Amino acid sequence: MDDLNNKLKEIQIENYIWIIYIGIIILSWYANFLEKKYFLFKDLISKKKYREVMITIFLILTIIYFYFLKSSYDDLKNLNTDDSKKKELVILSFIGSLFVFFSGLIFLYILYKDENLDVEIAFN
Repeated sequence: MDDLNNKLKEIQIENYIWIIYIGIIILSWYANFLEKKYFLFKDLISKKKYREVMITIFLILTIIYFYFLKSSYDDLKNLNTDDSKKKELVILSFIGSLFVFFSGLIFLYILYKDENLDVEIAFN
């Protein structure tokens, strides 16, 4: 029963994350508007706002990615089974979550350093 309650709690948290993703999509659309305005009109205020919005987006994403990494790590730590297929899948889930978290950190670094908007970064 405790396992079921944990699963239901995880699903509820994931539902909140989906709402956050909707907000991120709207922010991404706004960021594209600012980026276009900067490139068309060399509007430095739009450039500054674009960078701020993109850093905010990827900061939020990195926090979400960390949540999933921690969840995968907890699953790995609490793995008590002889089922080799389940072990393999839990390990792969952890590795995937680790890579996604690192990608968020890398994108944040790029956004912070790329003051001239030389690199196109998109929320995927």
